[in-house]
This record gives sequence, structure tokens and C-alpha cells, in this order.
Amino acid sequence: MKSLVKTIAYIGIGSAIVCAGTMIIQIPVPQTKGYINMGDALVLTIAMLFGAKVGALAGGIGSALADIILGYTHWAPFTFIIKGLEGLIAGTLAHRTQKMPLRVFFLVLAGLEMVVGYFITEVFIYGIGPAIAELPGNCFQAGSGVLISILLVLAIKRAVRDSKVWNI
Repeated sequence: MKSLVKTIAYIGIGSAIVCAGTMIIQIPVPQTKGYINMGDALVLTIAMLFGAKVGALAGGIGSALADIILGYTHWAPFTFIIKGLEGLIAGTLAHRTQKMPLRVFFLVLAGLEMVVGYFITEVFIYGIGPAIAELPGNCFQAGSGVLISILLVLAIKRAVRDSKVWNI
């Protein structure tokens, strides 16, 4: 029971962090009525720290909630699935390895899922032209998310190790 309560708390706090982080920087993309953001860094960070379940749910819920709050409601269902899968991939693969080259590979794989997921959705909804227009922004979002998440996890693990208070 204690483990379930902790997991639910991590999902709730993770969702709030992802939502807030997604909302801080938004670059609108008029062709797809979407936006580029830095939420991926937090989805990947939470997934690496807490694993697949927390990463998937916090990534999906937090990102979809940001879409709703920011007025991109039409994207929320797609975002829930795409960012949830991104968190699931990172939490399943990157969370389990301590080898940095392998961890980076798994994070890139999770970021690639996000890029492909949005590309397919955009082609389906708006056509190939607008989907291609958003591709560079999504690649930048994924790449910077990988880099920032690695730096965040290293900083958090160092702070936790030095404080001897948390057990992540």
C-alpha cells in the first residue's frame, strides 16, 4: 500500500512539473496550430528517475494538461498518447541502465518516438506540408530534451547523494 501511495504521489507531482515546464517556453507553429516547448526534458528526467509507470503517466497527463490550459485542447488526446509513450520508453529503457552511451541512445529513441508520433498525427490532420514545417522544431525539442534531461538527472543524483536524505 505504501508503494502505491508513493507511486501515485510521484505521478501527481511529476505531472505538475511536466505541465509547468511545458508552459514556461512555448513557440507557436501556425501551420499545425501546435507549439514547440521544453516539456520533453522533464518527461525524460522523470522517466529516468522513477521508471516507466511514473514516466508514462506523468509525461502523458502533464503534457496533455498543458495543452488544455494553453488553449491547444485539440492536441491533448494525441499529446497524452505521444508523451506517455515517450515516458514509457525512457522509463523502461533509460531508467534501467547506468551506462551513459546506452542511456543516451534510449533517450534519443524516446525523443524519436515523439517526433514520429507528432509527424504522423500532423500528416493525418493537416497534410504533409504543415507536418514537414514542424519537423525541425520537434527535432530541436527532442534533442534539447535529451541533453537537458541528462544534465538534470546528473545534478539531481549528485544532490541526492550528497544530501543523504532522498533515496532515488
